[in-house]
Order: sequence, then C-alpha cells, then structure tokens
Amino acid sequence: MRVDQWLPAAHRGDAIGDEAIRIREVLRARDFASDVHALDVDDEAAADGVLAFEDRLEADLTLLHFALPSPLTEALRAASGKKALIYHNITPPDFFVGYDDELVRIASAGARELASLSEVVDLALGDSEFNRRELEANGFERTGVLPILMDFEDFVGQSSGEVMEALLSDGRPNFLFVGRVYPNKRFEDLARLAFFYKKYVSEDVRFVLVGKAGRMERYQQQVQALADRWGLRPSEFLFAGHVSFPDLLSCYRCSDLFISMSEHEGFCVPLVESMLMDLPIMAFASAAVPDTLGEAGILFHEKRYEELAEMAHLLTFDESLRESVIASQRQRVERFHPERVTADLLGYVEEVFS
Repeated sequence: MRVDQWLPAAHRGDAIGDEAIRIREVLRARDFASDVHALDVDDEAAADGVLAFEDRLEADLTLLHFALPSPLTEALRAASGKKALIYHNITPPDFFVGYDDELVRIASAGARELASLSEVVDLALGDSEFNRRELEANGFERTGVLPILMDFEDFVGQSSGEVMEALLSDGRPNFLFVGRVYPNKRFEDLARLAFFYKKYVSEDVRFVLVGKAGRMERYQQQVQALADRWGLRPSEFLFAGHVSFPDLLSCYRCSDLFISMSEHEGFCVPLVESMLMDLPIMAFASAAVPDTLGEAGILFHEKRYEELAEMAHLLTFDESLRESVIASQRQRVERFHPERVTADLLGYVEEVFS
C-alpha cells in the first residue's frame, strides 16, 4: 500500500518539509511505500530524498500539507485513492496589510482554497485544536488533531555554537523569542516589554530575537526604530536573524525565559523546543498557543506591561517558581513525544482506510 505526501516546497530546516520526511520514515518503517513530492525541491531536500512532483506515482492515500495556495489543490481533486489534509494554518491577511500586498493576496487565496477542499478529502487534520476548529468552521466533517512530528533527539547531546554561547554568557538575563519577524508575532510588543523591564525592574537585560525577516524587512526596521526611541540599545534588544542549529541550541541553553507576545500561531514549535530545553515560558494566550502549552508555562490574557515585567523577573530569579513551571512543562511536552504522535498518525491512516 502506498501513502505519499505532497507539499508546495521542500527546504531542509523548514518545519513542514522536515516533518514530511519524518512522516515518510514512520510510514516506511511500517511497510508502507511512501515518498514526499514537492513542486519546489532544493538541493538539500533532494539529498533527503524529496522527489519532484511530476515524478509522483498513483497512491492509495495522498496527504497534502496545506499552508498556502498552490496548484496542489487542483491536483488533489484529480488524484485517485483516498485523500487527507494536514493543515498548518494560514496567517490572516489583515496582519500583512500595509506591509506586503502580495502576502495579503496569498493569504486570502489560501483561505478560499482551503474551504474548497472540504468536500474533496476523506480526513482533515490540524496540527493543533485551534487548526482543527478552523477546519470544522470551513465545512470539513471528518477532522482530527495531529501535532507536528518532531525529533526530540535533535535536542539531546548536541553541541552548542561556541560564539553564540560566549555572547550570551556574560551574566546578563536573556529573554528569548524564536519566530519569523512578521507582524502577527508582535515584536513591537516585545520591545515595549523590554522598555518596561529596563525602566521599572532592571537595566541589566537582553531580549534575544531569533528569526529571519524575509519580506518583512520594513516591519523589522519599524520595530528597531521603536526600540531605539525607547532607549533600548542593540545589545539589549538583539535581532539575531536566522541562526544555525548549534547557535539555536545556545540561545535556548543560555536563556532564562522564553517570552511570546504573538497574536497568531497555528502550533508554535518553539514552545515545544523551550519545554524540551527546560526553559520557562511566558506567553500571550492567543490562537493555538493555549492548545500547545496546555496547563504548562505561564499564560497571560492581557498585555499589562508593568505586571509582565515583574513576572519575567520572578520567573528568572525565583527558583521555586522556575522549578514549578519547568515541572509543568516537562509533563506537558510528553504530549508531543515522537512515539505518541507516531501512534496518532498511524491511527489516522488506519481510520482513512476503515
């Protein structure tokens, strides 16, 4: 029996592409014939065995990873066999208004394409309950939750980046956020929190912001201008950009707290990574963030900056509170253990064929 996956683009290091390869290996280990096909395949993804879309074979089940509009939507309609959707969420277009008209168009088209598949697929899976509810609202009848399949071993025993570790190990508290520099992530709110922390709590602080801006360079420049206006030096509000995996590990290991002000997340992989690395989390309770954190970490529903600055300080220096939060996160992260997610995946494959 053949179970194949389709995705618009495959690039090593991309969360969706990496997950597709892990799913392929799980299926092959259970004696399914399985390949990953993409419209755009870079050299590193090709080395990982991702195939060109035109080389696809007829499959008994096709899994489409959906996060943006593409010709794969129409191709899925014409495909034979069973069909399933893995929905990774579409950022609402309103977040891009005034920054990138093309992203507004893409996000709007993606929402329409998603709804058009409601009568095409046999099963639609969201990688969070938030995404599953969105699928349901778009008319999909058979839905479920399949968290992103991660490799926990990537975070165990790996070496850190020496230069990054040295930079962050000067004794200053490090508050970390990992994510694309996009408006829905609300980097301006992180800058505002940094200002309140520096003014009312301690001048000894550093916010470390890991992620690339891509098409949102103008947005990043606006946030940096705000930080400058509020008296935050680049060393205190540090845009690190895209970093290597060893440097990312250094950021997690050398940080005291992970802070998210994001107002739209479909899953938020860095929350799971922080839990794995025993890094306490303080996050705004928006979109899929409460689904991913569950009862772990510290969720807040209002951005009261003076109170949040005090909470960040407590989470950094109150050992009893830190230990309590870390314990809650260790319990929660087991929900995303690869063995459990693998069992979920295989259960859904069986359900499609039942």
